Amino acid sequence: MTTFSDLGVASDIVDALAGKGIIDAFPIQEQTIPLALAGQDIIGQAKTGTGKTFGFGLPIIQRLGDDPEGGVKALVVVPTRELCVQVTEDLVLAASNRPTKIVSIYGGKAYEGQIEQLKAGAQIVVGTPGRLLDLASQRLLSLRNVSEMVLDEADKMLDLGFLPDIEKIMAQTPAVRHTMLFSATMPGPIVALARRFMTRPIHIRATDPDEGLTQANIKHLVYRAHSLDKDEVIARILQSEGRGKTIIFTRTKRAAAKLVEELNDRGFNAAAVHGDLNQDQRERAMAAFKAGKRDVLIATDVAARGIDVDDVTHVINHTIPDDDKAYLHRAGRTGRAGKTGIAVTFVDWDDLHKWALINRALEFGQPEPVETYSSSPHLFSDLDIPAGTKGRLKPAPTAAPTRASTAGRSEGRAEGDAERAPRSRSRRRTRGGQPAGESGAIGETADSAVEAVKEPGTGTHDGKGHEHHDGNAAPARRRRRRGPRTAGGAAPAA
Repeated sequence: MTTFSDLGVASDIVDALAGKGIIDAFPIQEQTIPLALAGQDIIGQAKTGTGKTFGFGLPIIQRLGDDPEGGVKALVVVPTRELCVQVTEDLVLAASNRPTKIVSIYGGKAYEGQIEQLKAGAQIVVGTPGRLLDLASQRLLSLRNVSEMVLDEADKMLDLGFLPDIEKIMAQTPAVRHTMLFSATMPGPIVALARRFMTRPIHIRATDPDEGLTQANIKHLVYRAHSLDKDEVIARILQSEGRGKTIIFTRTKRAAAKLVEELNDRGFNAAAVHGDLNQDQRERAMAAFKAGKRDVLIATDVAARGIDVDDVTHVINHTIPDDDKAYLHRAGRTGRAGKTGIAVTFVDWDDLHKWALINRALEFGQPEPVETYSSSPHLFSDLDIPAGTKGRLKPAPTAAPTRASTAGRSEGRAEGDAERAPRSRSRRRTRGGQPAGESGAIGETADSAVEAVKEPGTGTHDGKGHEHHDGNAAPARRRRRRGPRTAGGAAPAA
């Protein structure tokens, strides 16, 4: 295996990489580093995860030397914020034994900190096109002294519509400069851009003719799954044997937010990176994923280019990518640095036409995905999922109450009930002063009351409507009619 020392890399850079266990070079680095150190313009094409960052990073650090004067001398343009942070971290590692200052410029962060770093004498700037043009238009970033120019993931910048911004940025740099362009795919507009802004570039393809279009160290599994069963299938895949860090790609931001909530509810430790989160939230999620505090990351395609974590074992496509290029970049998040990985793709019934195009372009030889459910036996065998695995982790056991405490509570409750015996609030209905249902039925009581009113000899009536009672007979009780109430007890007016 070729080492960086064999390629002519300076000893202090080699020592910095060796401190992190990085000694041997990958094929793309073997071919590009010697030419880049000589100042040759390069178009580097290699599959994702094969070490393109060090392929252009080590030469520009070594060519700049130790002179901190002269402003910004090297510019690396990347399409996404996550990739900007990742490239900056790799360059800082390689230049840790040198006084070289490196700054990352991207949107979503405050201007003040980035401007202060530029004024402090940054030599290498890694940035996204929008923020770079913004600072350049305010004359806070000068590109007139740039001698090293790198476009990383140029095809993605083309897909995101950054091609006009790239042309503006390159127009602000000197006409004579060392330019390198790296990407996993090389569409026609990118080749035309290279011809306009590069001087006799050499096109390097670091691929094995016998390997095929996909990486040989990645196992590709494609299932036709139902949308209502995907969460259950994913939850069982996350319990497969030997699973490490896992990245799940969704098509929309809403799907990512919904999935991270569902997996956390099932007991998994998941985080999300998508456009609805601010930059601080995205950086915290990525930092937690890299540190191992979160072992599941749900992301949209925008973040696919910036996730460079060596120990990702599984990549799951919750929804099928739009084309073969997006599929390669998603699957390339696993199997990095020569390790093996597994890429699982779910294909909805409505997306079979997309899979047909991807299958034809990447030569998978699997035109019809296998119909798969969470209970399918081949799902367990393909991914080494233990038999009987369910889609929800067991919740933390709760302390069961002891028999003595239960008995004590029961006795106390019984004593309290005895002390607080409820009063009987049942009412007994009466009729005519006698309880209903006892001697003297209701009908008899009513008849006797009527007879008492009509009994002869109890009184006489005169012609004026007055009733006169005998002295020996008790007057019949008449129902008192209440008149209208008045304020102060005064009699109502006639």
